[in-house]
Amino acid sequence: MASSPTLSKLSLSLVFLFFASLSSSNATSRLIHVRAYPPQSRAERLIRSLNLFPKDQVNVIKCDIAAGFVPGKIVEKKFSFLGDSGPSIEDLGHHAGYYSLPNSIAARMFYFFFESRSNKDDPVVLWLTGGPGCGSELALFYENGPFHIANNLSLMWNDYGWDQTSNILFVDQPTGTGFSYSYDNSDIRHDEAGISNDLYDFLQEFFKAHPEFVKNDFYITGESYAGHYIPALASRVNQGNKKNQGIHINLKGFAIGNGLTNPMIQYQAYPDFALDKRIITKADYDNISKSIPHCEQAAKTCETQGGKSCETAFNICDGILSSIMSIAGDINYYDIRKKCVGDLCYDFKNVETLLNLPKVKRALGVGDYLKYVSCSGIVYDAMVQDWMRNLEVGIPALLEDGIKMLVYAGEEDLLCNWLGNLRWVHAMEWSGQKAFGTSPTVKFVVDGAKVGSVNNYGPLSFIKVHGAGHMVPMDQPKAALHMLKSWMGGKLT
Repeated sequence: MASSPTLSKLSLSLVFLFFASLSSSNATSRLIHVRAYPPQSRAERLIRSLNLFPKDQVNVIKCDIAAGFVPGKIVEKKFSFLGDSGPSIEDLGHHAGYYSLPNSIAARMFYFFFESRSNKDDPVVLWLTGGPGCGSELALFYENGPFHIANNLSLMWNDYGWDQTSNILFVDQPTGTGFSYSYDNSDIRHDEAGISNDLYDFLQEFFKAHPEFVKNDFYITGESYAGHYIPALASRVNQGNKKNQGIHINLKGFAIGNGLTNPMIQYQAYPDFALDKRIITKADYDNISKSIPHCEQAAKTCETQGGKSCETAFNICDGILSSIMSIAGDINYYDIRKKCVGDLCYDFKNVETLLNLPKVKRALGVGDYLKYVSCSGIVYDAMVQDWMRNLEVGIPALLEDGIKMLVYAGEEDLLCNWLGNLRWVHAMEWSGQKAFGTSPTVKFVVDGAKVGSVNNYGPLSFIKVHGAGHMVPMDQPKAALHMLKSWMGGKLT
């Protein structure tokens, strides 16, 4: 097994998106109001923010498992978390499996698949959790999966699980995340090309194993750093379809929730959002905004030169967020309505406890030698040169092909705030840019109650969700399910 991670490394393992920003002291030292934390106390604060303590930093197994490795093979089993008191396994249609990645030394990708509770003809929806490096089970058990975890580790049906209206896949990716693993460090991915190819290969084999779902509409969804993963995978699927590669995947759309997609634009929105929410003063705003031109130039250099220049851009741009957080104090970065109690902003520890139980791992077909890695600092580090990349660039071609995109954002999230997301959507150049820019903002209504606002034109939709932070399906589950069903059904507005 991988050795126990150091405290400073663990500080990276618990982020959905931007928490490493507090370490970019060089980028922020020129700004006023920066509060310096000793490295150890800063690491402890980040670790405790989600109350996750993965025992290993990545699932790279230190033993030879290559002998049984068959590239491109899926091994899947049905399971039931509900025991004797619940429906039978046959009735549930719940699956867990491993896919052996063909473009790897010996990497295996873990996934859950839950058939629709309503109709097997419902769309197939793929959910990708961000990080980079956080397991999909965080969403499965705390956001939009079929179950929630009770304090005694029993499972309760989620009335607003997305399996109510879709056949839904949750995948642990990139390699090393969650229950996905390898025995070779070279299988850790570093860019969107490697990640999207792995996911595309998985989807091809998944539909071979489940041919009854090939005809169904297919949607890619996710949140946070998945604002990178989702456009890259959508482009890869569309490219494969156009070239008649393997099975035609019936891609109809993709949805990004509180995502990081165009960092240059989104980082520039931080001071405006923070000032509007009264997190900072006008004097703070003026000081922090002096860094915006440096961030913009660094981001442009990253796009043209790549490599180390992208790490430099991250350090410079993240200084903007660091400065805001040094003023904000104990604010919950995911939901500014809330304060963190001490260092604890959320309590997600039950997912680690549940998934590391031997009986649960046996039910899922997971080896006893594996530990569930809720968030991987090594995977996170490996993607550092990918962070500042602009993944919006491939989206216009998808829109022109009639593939729908939904961008939604909880309005109380600071990290991937709605303002930055709306700005990059407006700035995107495509044939409908002007029409979308002048589209009316209408109410987003669920059961007669206004829960947000919608802008829509052609294949492009944007929703700001009231009363929600970074994790919309957790904060506004009913609205999130209604949003998904309405959007897939073409009845969002």
